[in-house]
Amino acid sequence: MNSPTNESSSTTVLIVDDHDLIRKGLRHAFSRDPQFEVVAEAATAGDGLRKAAALQPNVVIMDLRLPDGSGLEATRKLRKAHPSMGIVVLTMYAGDDQLFGALEAGASAFVPKSAPSDDVVSAARHAATTPNAFTAADLAEAMKRRLTPTGPQLSPREAQVLKLLADGMSVAGIAKQLYVSESTAKTHISKLYEKLGAGNRAQALMTALKLGLLEAPDSPKF
Repeated sequence: MNSPTNESSSTTVLIVDDHDLIRKGLRHAFSRDPQFEVVAEAATAGDGLRKAAALQPNVVIMDLRLPDGSGLEATRKLRKAHPSMGIVVLTMYAGDDQLFGALEAGASAFVPKSAPSDDVVSAARHAATTPNAFTAADLAEAMKRRLTPTGPQLSPREAQVLKLLADGMSVAGIAKQLYVSESTAKTHISKLYEKLGAGNRAQALMTALKLGLLEAPDSPKF
């Protein structure tokens, strides 16, 4: 019987990316760590799925955008077919939508291509040991952004009107402050109420406070 070799205990990696330069760079990064062995590369989602099924690597590095389809869709298929396989999503476009898309698709980790290659290696190490626990450098901040209430975008004039309403100014006072007619001031106020889904000043100010469009005053003039 043959004794186990170093290769048999290596963490095997499949790199799926349509850019040859990226694949070479990642292969080089993994070659510097004796834990890892890159067993194959693929330039398309289809080829990546076929090689993952044939080779059963411990970790797949999956580009988000591939010539023949979405890396997220490929990630979903991998996770369904291989529940214990580590999947690191790699992307040029590292926004919150992409991050949460990777999380929902079943990825183990999410790394922007702008990150050092060592970050990809670290993510692969995590993916190999805990494939079903998601990690990303910006995850905490992204969660905060997702959980923070978002409201309508106010124009500079609408923001000014909101501040004047919060100061307790009358329509006449607002008109004077803005150097417009009372009719125009009323139009600005009506549009602001509509945007905030409010029927009166108190509702508008409460909604604005809740959405972070106003700082809480010491004594609101509702």
